[in-house]
Amino acid sequence: MKILILCDDKWHPAEVVERGLAFLAEEGHALDFVRDAKDILTPAFLGRYPVVINAKGNALTGANDAPWFEEGVTEAGPEELREYVEAGGGFLSLHAGNSFKAEENKAYTDFVGNSFVKHPPRCTVRVTVDRTHPVTEGVHDFEIRDEHYELEHLAADILPLLSTVSESGGKQMGGYVRSIGKGRLCVLTPGHILSVWENEEYRKLVRNAVFWCAGGVK
Repeated sequence: MKILILCDDKWHPAEVVERGLAFLAEEGHALDFVRDAKDILTPAFLGRYPVVINAKGNALTGANDAPWFEEGVTEAGPEELREYVEAGGGFLSLHAGNSFKAEENKAYTDFVGNSFVKHPPRCTVRVTVDRTHPVTEGVHDFEIRDEHYELEHLAADILPLLSTVSESGGKQMGGYVRSIGKGRLCVLTPGHILSVWENEEYRKLVRNAVFWCAGGVK
């Protein structure tokens, strides 16, 4: 499967994502990584891929923290991403993809279905599977050291799948899915440091989410 991965911002270096998703390439998937999404993505470019993974916050690149989306300049912004999914595309938002705030870019937070609030310093986070679903199939509860995201403004149509718990961050939404038009969207909040991406249970989640977002095609 061809998978487009958007990554690299001031707080989330591309190298973590590239190394973290290398297992998908080893399993036969064709991975295309894009860092400077503003000048590469177009609706036609997105249409080449059955699944887009966004592990990138609202910054142009790791070396340039100018906003990713710029009205009148960005060819594929939140509206185009929504249209891509509505037409049947799959969208997986991993960690940094959920670091947007509604007051900064409401169009994107409405699309992905959440707005970022904060996270405590890195801590021990317990990830608990709350529901049986193709994304959580075969996944057991697991423990990681990570940034523990707190989200708000959750879309009314989400189907919660995971919860995350830490002493400093309490209990939070850890992952969910939603359908948009003919397409599918999945959110997973863990994934700041490489050791999380290398966790076998997390890899199961990512693998399952990719297949589910692609319409169940393996």
